[in-house]
Amino acid sequence: MLKGLIGRKIGMTQIFDENGAAVPVTLIEAGPCFVSQVKTVETDGYNAVQLAFGEAKPKRLTKAHLGHLKVNDLPPVKVLREFRTKKLDEIQAGDKLDASVFAAGEHVDVVGISKGKGFAGSVKRYGFKGGPRTHGQSDRMRSPGSSGSGTTPGRVFKGKRRPGHMGDVQVTSSHIRVAMVDPERNLIAVQGSVPGPKGGTVVIKEARKQ
Repeated sequence: MLKGLIGRKIGMTQIFDENGAAVPVTLIEAGPCFVSQVKTVETDGYNAVQLAFGEAKPKRLTKAHLGHLKVNDLPPVKVLREFRTKKLDEIQAGDKLDASVFAAGEHVDVVGISKGKGFAGSVKRYGFKGGPRTHGQSDRMRSPGSSGSGTTPGRVFKGKRRPGHMGDVQVTSSHIRVAMVDPERNLIAVQGSVPGPKGGTVVIKEARKQ
């Protein structure tokens, strides 16, 4: 069975384990997801399963998108994501997957788009120390300091950590534990935090580092 789902982040709460200890968890509405396409080495050069999630009004989707879903008689759903897999046994287009794909105690990777923070300085963006707070300095406390060198190479290298747009990038929370699974309500609770705002789309897949 494919170990992957698309979901929507609901928010954080806490549950209590068998010892009565409070465990911080993030609730994710995981599924139901539909298999919208199965890719094989013969047809596409690699094995993958495309899942669809999040029902939407048909007028919000393009004709090409609706036509792609109509091939397998699927409802109008807006989010499509691909999952690479080595085995395609028993996976067919049109199948429906829910939260029961995962079980409590397993470890997963959760991928999402982090919250955008806008323009940020290097101290906030990268945790730079900043300049000294003494000796009459008044305007260099949160400065990154010197960036380039002298005659050689006489420029600033590409990729230098500088002030700029912070957040709004793809982030993966690796190897986090599944604390609870509720297939009836399509809920999965994972221990700790996951990237993105409430209502953000996330992808849950089997942990790469087992």
